[in-house]
Amino acid sequence: MGNEKLTIAVTGLNNIDSPGPGVPVIRGIKDSNLDARIIGLAYENLEPGIYMPRLVDKTYLMPFPSTGSEAFLKRLAYVHEKEQIDIVIPNFDSELYLFIKFSDKLLEMGIHTFLPTMEQFEERHKDNLPEFSKKYNITVPESKAIVNSKELANLPKPLSYPYWIKGKFYEAFKVINNNQAVFYFNKLSAKWGLPVVVQQSIQGTEVNVVALGDGKGNTVAAVPMRKQYITDKGKAWGGITLNDERLLEITHHIIRETKWRGGMELEMIKTDDGEYHLIEINPRIPAWVYLAVGAGQNIPEMLCRLALGEKVESVTEYEFGKMFIRYSWDLIGDISDFEKIIIFGEL
Repeated sequence: MGNEKLTIAVTGLNNIDSPGPGVPVIRGIKDSNLDARIIGLAYENLEPGIYMPRLVDKTYLMPFPSTGSEAFLKRLAYVHEKEQIDIVIPNFDSELYLFIKFSDKLLEMGIHTFLPTMEQFEERHKDNLPEFSKKYNITVPESKAIVNSKELANLPKPLSYPYWIKGKFYEAFKVINNNQAVFYFNKLSAKWGLPVVVQQSIQGTEVNVVALGDGKGNTVAAVPMRKQYITDKGKAWGGITLNDERLLEITHHIIRETKWRGGMELEMIKTDDGEYHLIEINPRIPAWVYLAVGAGQNIPEMLCRLALGEKVESVTEYEFGKMFIRYSWDLIGDISDFEKIIIFGEL
């Protein structure tokens, strides 16, 4: 790419107690050498990223992916017609299916993405993790996909309390008896659909990796961290980069074996005996990605370059002991901005 300005559309602008990755992704792009206009794609009219000064150049409200692909694509085409989008970076699990499914169609329009293939996306689903672990030889906790709350009363051994009960896309609750399990099963299935996954709770330290695969088996970037401070939703509100060779080896192994394309987050538990158990693979950039940028790996920038078909050299260096702490910040704005986004769906 020469010096022409890129137009990059980003979703996930909610920066609340369960923050979306949009804002840190944009910050990464702004910290890079990319000359970019940022278009925010928001699903709700109070996502803070819409109103943060000097963050997005323009925001458009999008219909929820659950309203169906037609409305979604139509709206995206409208935004594209107005803005000439070069790259779109979706940051929510729940919208990835549509973006992956229609990525060829988007490319015909001139919109580049860099996403996992449908097969990669499907096989790492929470309910497919046991098969995934066998196929790629990775240790995972005992788990079972559940479609009916009656199954909770007689779970197969060795599943035992306490265990986690997890929603298809988001949310997990630790339960210690059947009543709790049934309560959360109903809550999660109503919100995210079926199946709901039961996963054995494992004692140890939660460690995470944000990584980027080039689709050919190479790890372009990877930064491991330990959550220092966790909210009641289990989200990292503070974290520190780790010097952990084994964790990076596992990451490289997964990306090499799956030929992962795009951003990913690995969530693992390291037990006291030094074993690592993979509890989840998120098929996108996580909300703490700005820590990786701060530690020397600008993953959002590299993802943009890969989306455009540029050659990106793998980066292995990063700074250990870099820390992030999130904080709340009161944004003062005008009701007129809020009214504009409600009435016109753009700002």
